[in-house]
Amino acid sequence: MTMIDVRKWRLPTHINSILSSYSDVFFIQGKISGALLFIVGLINYNTALSGLFSIIIAYAFAHFIGFSKEYLKSGFYTYNPLLSGLAIGYLYEINILTLSIIALASVLSFLLTVFLSNIFHHFLGLQVLSIPFVIISSLVYLASGRLSNLYVNSLYTNTLYNDFSFFPHFINAFFKSMGSIVFMPNVISGALISGLIFFKSRLILVIAISGFILGCGINSLFNGSWEQSLNNMNNFNYILIAISIGCVFNIPSPKSLILAGIGVALSTLLINAVNVFWAQYGIPVFTLPFTLITLSFVYVLGVVGYPLRPTVFRSSPEETLDHYLTAKDRFANTFITLALPFSGSWTVWQGFNGQWTHQGFWRYAYDFVITDDSNNTYKNEGTRLEDYYAFGQAVLSPVRGRVIKVVSYLMDNPIGTVDTINNWGNLVIIYDERGYFVEISHFAKESIVVYEGQWVEPGAHLGLCGNSGYSPQPHIHLQVQATAFMGSETLPFTFVHYCENNKYFSHGLPNEMVRVNSLLPTAFHEQLTTFILDETLNYYVYKDGKKIDEITFVVRMAPDSTFYFSRGDAKLFFGKYAGTFFIYHLEGSDPYLKCLYLALPSVPLAYKKGLHWKDTISNMTYLGYFNGGVSAFLNAFISSKISTIAEYKFISERQISGCINNSFFKSKMDTNIELDSYLKFKNVRVNNIELKRQSN
Repeated sequence: MTMIDVRKWRLPTHINSILSSYSDVFFIQGKISGALLFIVGLINYNTALSGLFSIIIAYAFAHFIGFSKEYLKSGFYTYNPLLSGLAIGYLYEINILTLSIIALASVLSFLLTVFLSNIFHHFLGLQVLSIPFVIISSLVYLASGRLSNLYVNSLYTNTLYNDFSFFPHFINAFFKSMGSIVFMPNVISGALISGLIFFKSRLILVIAISGFILGCGINSLFNGSWEQSLNNMNNFNYILIAISIGCVFNIPSPKSLILAGIGVALSTLLINAVNVFWAQYGIPVFTLPFTLITLSFVYVLGVVGYPLRPTVFRSSPEETLDHYLTAKDRFANTFITLALPFSGSWTVWQGFNGQWTHQGFWRYAYDFVITDDSNNTYKNEGTRLEDYYAFGQAVLSPVRGRVIKVVSYLMDNPIGTVDTINNWGNLVIIYDERGYFVEISHFAKESIVVYEGQWVEPGAHLGLCGNSGYSPQPHIHLQVQATAFMGSETLPFTFVHYCENNKYFSHGLPNEMVRVNSLLPTAFHEQLTTFILDETLNYYVYKDGKKIDEITFVVRMAPDSTFYFSRGDAKLFFGKYAGTFFIYHLEGSDPYLKCLYLALPSVPLAYKKGLHWKDTISNMTYLGYFNGGVSAFLNAFISSKISTIAEYKFISERQISGCINNSFFKSKMDTNIELDSYLKFKNVRVNNIELKRQSN
């Protein structure tokens, strides 16, 4: 009985991994997509079964040598063996001899995939793509010339399928090219694959068609024949290049699509050149042009810092784009984040690229002063240091780190004079544990209370605001730099956990002459957003006041240590960062986890009466599958993005109301959540759906 249970538990894992290899060929994810692609392949069962056998051999070999099943789960390491098996099965009929060759090619493909993928990742930051398949399949095709038994006993004729007479010739040619990607160069296979891709990703299909037409069009200009260009079976490279550059390895956008078009254009020369050379040895071009063009683009775009490279890949380009557009507004675009270096209310005197001293190498810096209701920085005549509101005020550490430099002996300048020799004045330089240096300058003489080598936490008292150095009036100067030397080149950063006029910002760069406030964390909000593993949250569900369901959320932890609420197969990921509780994203489909996400995607871990904030909601989560997919598709082609914006407000310390709006689809939702120190998210309401927490 125990053995049966174990097998029932393991079998889906193996099957999922095998099916993922099929979907990875077309840059989509999911076991259903993989299963459907395999079924489509059975139109030529010899090729399909050869590919399946190749994956099974690679998978079995990986387990035999102790390869982690976590690495095999995605299909990344087994889709090259799949392609190798398909390539052999396309030429040779299945028998003992061909199965032996497929097994050898499969193991070689797997070994080469693991070997090259590690080298490419560590030294180039690239994926290996289908390089192992190209190498192994070319070797097998070359070796087969010496294996006479293959030609005598194993060659077979593939079934020919007529074109669809009701379609123009270029559509039939496109379907054949789509089928050629998995060695099924016929219109039926290509049409079925195209239909599957349409349901999984409209974006992939549109870009595939565009890349195919562009590549064939350019090639026809070179050879003078549109028909001849359409009938070239290497055209599938145009499709793969367009997809990979336009919407897989780059965030789908007008600029990425232009880059994809350039890549397709470049490949026309490469395909013709490689075809002439390879044909001398009887070897097909395979995916060599696609691999070389794509890897070249990805590497160069990485070198120049192309901003639209995805850091998180979802199951389709639409979902990747939706995740990117949602996250870029919710989280800081730099890993260098600072807290405000003071308490209370201060005014931004000078920001990045300021009009006075923040220029050139030192453009990434902020200056803060204190102003009154008339925006004056001083009282009385402003002739004495003591007249300035900022003078003598506490300066706090904006980061966690170790103090590595202290200067505290310089005089404070009388108003009207500056120190042109010691520009930075009295200062503290802190080495942040994340790998950079933070300089806070212009302290009052002998006011610094920390010493070199001391460890400080955010908010630790450093000293008092003064007027030392090149400072025309008392203020706090703050900058981040790459080295410990005073006055070294500055680095961009962003502030976290602050508010402007009762509007909360989890991150941002306040404008000049804007008054900002630091916020003190509250134990109440810190505690109610803290969860432990296996904690359960039981709710009664009401619709229009009538009870319709009883549900339970369970707190789990992902392999990367991120916490999530689980219900069935759905997961709602959450965490805390820099004074804010975030619900990151919903994985799977669950209407009640969705309610929790919509009611509280983020909340400051601090309370101030009337405090309000904005957040960006995932279009695909909020709008649903169809409208969410439409929004993602359109966002790939337009510069003015369709977005879902939510606004939230503290009604009281224990109640938050919200309004979610998507203006393009004219959709609105009202939300409300009641907080409790014991029940935490006590009551959650989204429109007419309400979740009422029950005590465990």
